[in-house]
Amino acid sequence: MAKQTVTVTQTRSPIGREGSQRETLKGLGLNKIGRTRELEDTPSVRGMIRKVAHLLRVEEAS
Repeated sequence: MAKQTVTVTQTRSPIGREGSQRETLKGLGLNKIGRTRELEDTPSVRGMIRKVAHLLRVEEAS
């Protein structure tokens, strides 16, 4: 059975955001606008995405 994934793309800069949001982006593997990562869909990843949702575009796996 294939694991569920979610694709996240950074759309905005973390400049001017608090440090924990910058660290969350690094934890997701994002550090530049336009960078995309395909991540396993787990509760911990979902929590990280929720924290910086205003800086990301999220696409559900079909």
